[in-house]
Amino acid sequence: MDVDEENSFSTSVTEPSAAVTDGQTTVAAIDPILIQQVPIIAPPGVPPIAPIVTPPIIPPIATIIPPLVVPPIASIPAVPPSIPRPLAPLLVHPPLTRPPQAQNGEVRGSDSDPDQDDSGLNRINAGEREARKGHARTIDEAACCRLAVPTNDMSVRARLRRLGEPITLFGEREMERRDRLRMLMAKLDAEGQLERLMKAHEDEEAAASVTKEEDEEEFQYPFYTEGSKALLKARLQIAKYSIPRTALRLQRARRKRDDPDEDLDAEIDWALKQAGSLVLDCSEIGDDRPLSGCSVSHDGKMLATCAISGVAKLWSMPQVTKVSNLKGHTDRATDVAFSPNDNCIATASADRTARLWNTEGSLLKKFDGHLDRLARIAFHPSGRYLGTTSYDKTWRLWDIDTGEELLLQEGHSRSVYGLSFHHDGSLAASCGLDALARVWDLRSGRSILALEGHVKPVLGISFSPNGYHLATGGEDNTCRIWDLRKRKSLYIIPAHSNSISQVKFEPQEGYFLVTASFDTTAKVWSSRDFKPVKTLSGHEARVTSLDVGGGEFLLAQKLQIIKSSIFNLSLSLSPEK
Repeated sequence: MDVDEENSFSTSVTEPSAAVTDGQTTVAAIDPILIQQVPIIAPPGVPPIAPIVTPPIIPPIATIIPPLVVPPIASIPAVPPSIPRPLAPLLVHPPLTRPPQAQNGEVRGSDSDPDQDDSGLNRINAGEREARKGHARTIDEAACCRLAVPTNDMSVRARLRRLGEPITLFGEREMERRDRLRMLMAKLDAEGQLERLMKAHEDEEAAASVTKEEDEEEFQYPFYTEGSKALLKARLQIAKYSIPRTALRLQRARRKRDDPDEDLDAEIDWALKQAGSLVLDCSEIGDDRPLSGCSVSHDGKMLATCAISGVAKLWSMPQVTKVSNLKGHTDRATDVAFSPNDNCIATASADRTARLWNTEGSLLKKFDGHLDRLARIAFHPSGRYLGTTSYDKTWRLWDIDTGEELLLQEGHSRSVYGLSFHHDGSLAASCGLDALARVWDLRSGRSILALEGHVKPVLGISFSPNGYHLATGGEDNTCRIWDLRKRKSLYIIPAHSNSISQVKFEPQEGYFLVTASFDTTAKVWSSRDFKPVKTLSGHEARVTSLDVGGGEFLLAQKLQIIKSSIFNLSLSLSPEK
């Protein structure tokens, strides 16, 4: 623009462009924009003239205005219509959709305004650099994805070792280690060495697998723990012993059911009457420490007791005269049992061993193998095998003649406490501190039944002579009667006000059940409807164990702690005559 800014604004009437004759007023030329906005004022005596309005694009038109009457007008900027005023440059914004990225290093030209500022150019250059980096990264990832990289950290370490690289770096994590392996494999693949290394590794693995297959063909490992030949022989003998006894039991049950001369209810009533007439017959000091176990011989002529002192004692019945002492355990004795066939005595101890004695007090066998203290001990009905339970969560079966361990049976999640053998000799039942009782088939070694119901540790367990009832008692103060045929609990007896330490069925026909408890009492229950028959009281402390004799219904009990903690008693009760 060549027009001066000071002359671009008009504040007064410009000089006249032409003179009009015939007595008319001089007309001055005015800017076209002013003509549109300023009204025309005529002097007095002159008729008013209508204002002339012209479009901005028409050349200026002269208007008759008295020079002295026109008031001052504020300055208004005027823009000559012929020369347009330059506009300020507009900011160039990038389009919403990104242009295609450069391919193979090609530099694409920018379609934006060439007059854009430096910041826009910097942004475009930065975007192109990021695009190039992303493209290179994509190419590297594509090269790495072609390779099979293991995801297991142990496999990643093994492959790094095979490639001659350190299996781990200081502070390196699993994902970082896998990324390092991937980049290493990509580098070796680019150099053409990866296939050679992997092929050599496959050859090594193939040779190792062939050697391993040959070894497996030579040694065929079974999927089970293989037992010894002695265990196989013992199972065959148990099967030969149990099958005839089972047949005799079933035959006797059928005869009692079908024979009209047999009155089963009368026989049960007579047995319960005998049990209800039990009275305290005698009392004797058992040991200077609390007693922990007792057992009556199969003929009812002898009683064996054991104490925390580790000494077991033999007593003649019914005079309760001490016969002999059984000394040898280095820790407290936990249980004692008579053999069902002869007068051999087995004792269990916290010194992790079980011992077999004769009636003279001589040691016959020592059974060593448990890893923790023993709890209970029981003879198999054949008298040839001995079962022991332990706090090492197992129970074991031993051969009486050889002293060899035949079976190490697991299955309980906590310590095994009680053990009982079926009267036929075919089954064994165990209970423990996991509040569970299990029934095992001795002829096959299988766990055929798991009895769940107790809510606290189970301490006592006993099979009934009828062959299908099993009694358990525990720290929940209840005694449960299980039916093996129905595989469920038939009765729940709220037997005592404290933990039940031992349960025993009468060994001849199972007409009644006896329970011992820490509430200082023992109770007799009818096996017909499991109603209470007799409460045997007299102890002043917890009764830890009991045993029921044979045909004469001898019942032996012993207490654990007495009031003065000096004397312990062993009570023998017999039916009143």
